[in-house]
Amino acid sequence: MEKVIHCRDVGFDCDGIIRAQTEAEALQMAADHAQRAHGLDEVTPEVLEKIRSVMREEHTATLLMR
Repeated sequence: MEKVIHCRDVGFDCDGIIRAQTEAEALQMAADHAQRAHGLDEVTPEVLEKIRSVMREEHTATLLMR
């Protein structure tokens, strides 16, 4: 299952969506985005916990062609 984070769910006025294969990868991508796009100087453990709390799991669709 794919890990998905909607930036707006974290509390930012942002339509960004992060998709990753692992929780660690999703958290790293979210931290990088928060620093680049939203000017966060430091991603604290509290911020990471907030991000983790809104992370969803979604099935990745696969298209099979014959």
